[in-house]
Amino acid sequence: MITQMYKYEIIIYWSNEDQCFIADIPELPGCMAHGDTPTSTLHNAELAMQLWIDTVHEFNDPIPEPKGRRLILA
Repeated sequence: MITQMYKYEIIIYWSNEDQCFIADIPELPGCMAHGDTPTSTLHNAELAMQLWIDTVHEFNDPIPEPKGRRLILA
């Protein structure tokens, strides 16, 4: 369950190679998720962000502040 709404940019795109939608959270290195629909992918990305942040917190590493702006222009 998501305990906090984090405001990191989430980029969702279709991957022909994986045949699913991919969510990338660029501000959290290595944090990604996938799903069959954009909605399920977003939900999975929120879970992945929570796990990423919990893990970083467990190791007492810094958690980056969300930049609050668009990081990548199409």
